[in-house]
Amino acid sequence: MSTIKLEIVTPDRGEILSKDINMLIVRSTAGELGILPRHARLLTELVPHAMRVKVDGGESLVAIGGGFMEVTPELITVLAKSAELPDDIDVDRAKAALKRAEERVAAYKQTTKETLIDIARANSALARAKARLLVKNVPFN
Repeated sequence: MSTIKLEIVTPDRGEILSKDINMLIVRSTAGELGILPRHARLLTELVPHAMRVKVDGGESLVAIGGGFMEVTPELITVLAKSAELPDDIDVDRAKAALKRAEERVAAYKQTTKETLIDIARANSALARAKARLLVKNVPFN
């Protein structure tokens, strides 16, 4: 089966992952995308989610805190605000972050003042927390 190189890089940790894969499934601001070898060139913004990496019939997840993805026929480069592999995630910390984010979202929904930026930040934190727990296969609902 043909492969494409995946590189995931963050500002604070540098290169998180570099490997040949069969398929990448990501969530962009335009919706879900599946990237295969020899994909057309693409540049898109990513939202916080659990990115799916398929290699040799198996699948692994990587928690992405948003960012950008550039695709060429031979290379996928993910420039992530944050990225965590399953072994990097502290489940208790992720559950606490989820609880805080849920409380913030609920509180912002109760107010009527100018909270658009705050609600966007709270929703982003909520999505990041859910992605981290999904990567660790921990239920959150």
